[in-house]
Amino acid sequence: MAPNRLRSIVPMFGGRTRYVETLDAVLEFVAAHHPTTDELVGWHRGSFQNVSSRDSIMRRVSYLQQVGFLRQTNDHWGLGDPGREYIEQGDVGTLLRIMCDRNVGLRSLLYALSAGPMTLGEVSDQQLDTHPELGWSRGETDMARQRVNWLRSMGLVEERGDAFMLTNEGRSFVENAVAEWGDSDWAPSMDDEVMSAGTYATTIHARAVDPEFRATVISRHDQECPISGVDHPGLLDVAHVLSWSDYPEYRADLMNVLPLSKTHHAAFDRGLFTIDRDYRLHVNPSFKTQSELLQRTIIEQDGERVPLRNKILNPEYLAQHNASLAWV
Repeated sequence: MAPNRLRSIVPMFGGRTRYVETLDAVLEFVAAHHPTTDELVGWHRGSFQNVSSRDSIMRRVSYLQQVGFLRQTNDHWGLGDPGREYIEQGDVGTLLRIMCDRNVGLRSLLYALSAGPMTLGEVSDQQLDTHPELGWSRGETDMARQRVNWLRSMGLVEERGDAFMLTNEGRSFVENAVAEWGDSDWAPSMDDEVMSAGTYATTIHARAVDPEFRATVISRHDQECPISGVDHPGLLDVAHVLSWSDYPEYRADLMNVLPLSKTHHAAFDRGLFTIDRDYRLHVNPSFKTQSELLQRTIIEQDGERVPLRNKILNPEYLAQHNASLAWV
């Protein structure tokens, strides 16, 4: 995890869908008045009903300082560099980038929600599975709720019944982020081994994938290549059924990707094997090898069902991919 990346996300006063509105008000007050700590506490007490605890107020101020929105000089508060940037730009995209840069898990949650609605319990599990360094207890939903509420306040997520889903704005972000965030320096920690960042070479071209998208894909498939059984995250690639280059609109679609070992990713991209819509493996008849590994993990599995959970890949994508292979 990159330095200064925060594991705890703190709620703002004013209501669970008004975090951004409250953030804007805080930053505007600080920019206009450069208040002392006492003045900043007093402003909070005067601006929000039932808010009086100095500790509660300062917990939120401290969080905004850690993110970089606020900066304290002597006993006066001003805007930090991210705070000034956000005030100047004034758009959700800038705010989201700042929040994702400084907080663990927001981007991976957006990616996970792109696959379908999730309850708070499912959000909590997804965050822990993808970011075990968060360290909260299984079944705990308070921190999951704060993440969801920040994204709701940005207009990227909405609540329907007991589940949360992406808005059109949230889906638009996800479609673009997987490539745009490919140069992120974040690398998750799993089993005390550092996973490499998201840039890797394929048989076709080099691509940069957002490390949080990569971590989301790998955790969604239980940290394992379903073809080879390779279970070391640093040896797994994100393989696209409908190719990265030909179908950019599906780059961030979780039902279009699976983790494959680097060898098996290259074999898949070269059309040496494929998977049908019933998740059965098929081998290119022209594929010949003396490799015991490839014999065991590909050729001898011809016609066998790949151990994938139902509905984890879109069968229509598999059918479309296979239609492009002359030997299928």
